[in-house]
This record gives sequence, C-alpha cells and structure tokens, in this order.
Amino acid sequence: MEESINPTINIGPVTFNLTIVVLTLLTVALIFGFIYWATRNMTLRPTGKQNVLEYLFDFVVGFTKSNLGPMIKDYSLFYFCLFLFMAIANNIGLMARIQTTDGVNLWTSPTANLSFDLVLSFTIILMTHVEGIRRRGIKKYLKAFVTPGFMTPMNLLEEVTNLLSLALRVFGNIFAGEVMASMLVLLSHQAFYWYPIAFGTNLIWTAFSVFISCVQAYVFTLLSSMYLGNKINDEE
Repeated sequence: MEESINPTINIGPVTFNLTIVVLTLLTVALIFGFIYWATRNMTLRPTGKQNVLEYLFDFVVGFTKSNLGPMIKDYSLFYFCLFLFMAIANNIGLMARIQTTDGVNLWTSPTANLSFDLVLSFTIILMTHVEGIRRRGIKKYLKAFVTPGFMTPMNLLEEVTNLLSLALRVFGNIFAGEVMASMLVLLSHQAFYWYPIAFGTNLIWTAFSVFISCVQAYVFTLLSSMYLGNKINDEE
C-alpha cells in the first residue's frame, strides 16, 4: 500500500511510480472503452447502454450547472470525464490485491497515493486560473485578488486551501478504505476460523468503500466546478 514498496523508474530527476502509472492508464482505457462502447449505434430514442451513458452525463451536468451557469455547455464533457475518472480511479484498487512475495505492491487505486492526488488537484486549480484569465482578461481577473485590499492575503491563502482540501479529502478516504480491506485479507490468513468472519466483513466493507468512493468522485467534481465557477463568473 505504501509508495515505497511500489515498483519505480527514474527518468532524469523524476521518479515514476509504475503501479500508479499503469493503473492510471488502465483507468483512462476503461473510460475510453466504456464511452466508445456506449456511443456505438446511438438512436434518437435511447435504450440500454445509451440510456446509462446519457443518465451519467445528465447527472454530472445537473450538479455542476449551478456552479457554472450558462457556461456549463463549454465544460460539461470535461467534468463528465473527470467524474468517470475519479469514480473508477477511487474504486479500482478495491477490485483486486496483487502483491509479490517480497512485498512489492502491483495493484492499488491511483487516488490512494497522496502525490497523485496533489498533482491532480494542482492541475484542476491551475485550469481554473487559466480559464479565469482567458474568460475575464488578466486585469479584471487579478483585480479580484486585491479587492478589497485587506482580503488579499486571505484570497491567496484560499487558493492553497482549495488545493489541499481537494487532495487530502480524496486521499484520506480512499487510502483508509484500502488499508482496511488489506487488514481484513491479512486476518483471513491468520487461521481458518477467521476466514468466514474476514470474508463477510470484507464484502460489507468493500460495498461501503465503493459507496464512499463514488461520493468522493461526486464531491471532487462538484468542488472543482465550484472553483472554476468562482473564477469565470463576473462578480462585481
């Protein structure tokens, strides 16, 4: 579970966690595959897989529209993909546990890694700033940070807390869920009479973790849209 026992590779001064890289690419591939499969042979009267896709899309648009207003049409696909990515990335580590005999972890949720969550959250925050400048112009955008003047330090601090709240919230929930699941697996190996208890408890915990992971995907996407809405909407 810990990053130190995951396989890594160094490219220059940067160290890449191969488990996180592979599982992230797998998550992206699953999203692409789902959308590709669900959009084949679409009809005006949706049925089956098209219904599922449209329901998920409408669901994401529904809870982000209040933050973005009319501009939701420009960002709906982004937040739809972000929600799918978070939902799958949060849950993929619960589907299996693959570990070598020397303790190298080969399967985990990307979002159970703090570095991954910080980079993802930084990317989201950076996007809000870029879009804010593009939509409002740099002069009007920067004015929001210094109006009123005494609030400038708090406005700057808010950007840091927004980033940390996005990252730490999802990391804490997903990491804790996988740690608990791993402990239950270890318990089942202690003695044969523990196996039924560990197995039943693990089923309940996995179902609960899937629910929490989907809630975290919802919260992450909702807050991301709220931060963007605060940057691109004119507030005099």
